[in-house]
Amino acid sequence: MQYIIFYMANIFLKDPFKHQMDAVIACHNTDMDKFAYLMEMGTGKTLTALVDLFLLNQRDMVDYAVVLAPKSVYRNWMKEINTFISSEYDYKVNTWDPSLKDPYTKEHLGTDIFFLNALKYKLHIFLMNIEALSTPKGTKYLGHMMGRRSGEKTMMIVDESTTIKTHNAKRTKTLLKLSENIGYKRILTGTPVTKSPLDIFSQYAFLDKNILGKNYYSFRARYAKIVSRPTSGGRNFPLITGYQRLDELEKKIYTHAFRVKKEECVDLPPKIYQKRFIPMSEKQLVAYESLRRNAMFIFNDETTTSVNRLSQIVKLHQVCCGFTINDQGETHDLPTKRYDELFNVLEEVSGKVIIWANYRHNIQTITTKLKEKYGDTSTAAFYGDTENKVRMDLVKNFQDKGHDLTYLVANPKTGGYGITLTASHTVVYFSNNYDLEIRLQSEDRAHRIGQKNKVTYVDFVCKGTVDEKILLALKNKVDIASQVMGDELKAWIS
Repeated sequence: MQYIIFYMANIFLKDPFKHQMDAVIACHNTDMDKFAYLMEMGTGKTLTALVDLFLLNQRDMVDYAVVLAPKSVYRNWMKEINTFISSEYDYKVNTWDPSLKDPYTKEHLGTDIFFLNALKYKLHIFLMNIEALSTPKGTKYLGHMMGRRSGEKTMMIVDESTTIKTHNAKRTKTLLKLSENIGYKRILTGTPVTKSPLDIFSQYAFLDKNILGKNYYSFRARYAKIVSRPTSGGRNFPLITGYQRLDELEKKIYTHAFRVKKEECVDLPPKIYQKRFIPMSEKQLVAYESLRRNAMFIFNDETTTSVNRLSQIVKLHQVCCGFTINDQGETHDLPTKRYDELFNVLEEVSGKVIIWANYRHNIQTITTKLKEKYGDTSTAAFYGDTENKVRMDLVKNFQDKGHDLTYLVANPKTGGYGITLTASHTVVYFSNNYDLEIRLQSEDRAHRIGQKNKVTYVDFVCKGTVDEKILLALKNKVDIASQVMGDELKAWIS
């Protein structure tokens, strides 16, 4: 502890919490070249990683760092660095800029001048959204950079490392290849396992291929229970029916990790959950029953893919939310009391409100209705097409108590990561995403360090429908996407 305090003198503008210091000490007392900070949302994993990085820099062990994070998160690193790190320290931060036509011009900070500038500073940090690794330009760019900067004094940090949990995804393969010669590696996540224990393989393969083994399929064979199922084409496919040897797996994971749970280290006010049951209109009931009968036919076909099964749940859920989408991609509204109930909630509460909605059509409709009633400046929408700068401005305005922006309507998949929305202590789930990780992440945008009030979560539910089943599964910490091949989802609609 003392040596960390010594090296941190005159660097950090705010003192880290004890649990953050404990995490860094745990890392530096083990294999500090590879480590996982498994820290729940709201416990400050960004600051923990910064303490780690700047400590290694002070000890002349690291002079260059690459931070990869989701699009909605990576620019927040710049804010955190400016908040916690003294401007007197000799460091430089650059961010990935995909807008330039040619990333290899000398005018671009990412190439020659970028590296020449890097030599002028004690520490150089490069921030990049990890989605860029799914594009040729982003891949080529980082490859060029790593060709120049790979080595024992370079650190690579993957924030929200579940973005590389899919072992055969292009992004995952690219990152594993480009990071082979990196001296220090870190992964940051509060939920390393979201759908199954197999999620952990690629994240740890990034740290070190020797921890869990080099081959995903041998890893799966050891920790998953697998049976063969026939397809309509006469071939067999492996179906995972459960998991085994999880104590052994957990031991391997925590040999190179430090776990931080929110309730253990952060004194936060409680979460309060409410349900608002919303009856369906006659037209909703008719549409729901028609889709339900079709879904039963599809679920009874053993050759139906998991994607098709899940799509039936989504279609039924959309009816609950007041619309349908036909085969031509056209959206049709259905009469629903869901919007009326939203206004009822907003009239009952005070202060700023986050409204999570799973579907773009609902987000757009809600935004229009709220602006009509409360004024254009009262409401802002936040979803996939929202530019990064606009997103950051929206978050800043929402957090500003004096700003008119009162209602933030957002897709939890887009806005549920990495941002702080503690100005609100009321969160409405107009509709839920079926992904457990997204639900947990979105809840904790408001319930994190800085929140002084109890946070109330209001879920809209159509009773006796998949709407209710989705919420129940999420509350029981069940990831619905992992259940699509079993009979459990079939029971939801029968």
